[in-house]
Amino acid sequence: MKLRGGCMLRSMKKNVVKLTPQERKRLIAIVSKGKNKAAVIRRAHILLKSDEGKTDQEIAEMLYSSEDTVSRTRQRFCEEGLEAALEDKPHPGSESKLDDGQEAYLIALACSTPPQGRRRWTLELLAKQLEQDGIVEGISAEAVRLVLKKTNLNLGE
Repeated sequence: MKLRGGCMLRSMKKNVVKLTPQERKRLIAIVSKGKNKAAVIRRAHILLKSDEGKTDQEIAEMLYSSEDTVSRTRQRFCEEGLEAALEDKPHPGSESKLDDGQEAYLIALACSTPPQGRRRWTLELLAKQLEQDGIVEGISAEAVRLVLKKTNLNLGE
């Protein structure tokens, strides 16, 4: 069963990679110049070795990688093409832990006088205070730090 360009699905499991001369030339340039991300170079090696008829296990051992990585790279090449196989898919950023109103409350709190016996607010104190005030059910000091970082607010002196 033929999938894309030089790819074939053999025994419904393995994507067989067959590179065009242009694709092969491009991949050799990638691995020989070393001006790309390590992951891109590794994927180029995987595709070149796949084209040579090596198995996923053989390639994984040669490149100190996992068989899953080899298999996924072959599959992306066959389904989406050379560019998709080489480049990382975009990683979605995580959603903010706080909505605009909660962020405003946090910023106002951070700018307010710290609790009695404290010289300044710490990230942990701010997180605890947000929970005590019923603004959030739970929040980490790191989430507080990220919100304050966006505003360039400095808790230091």
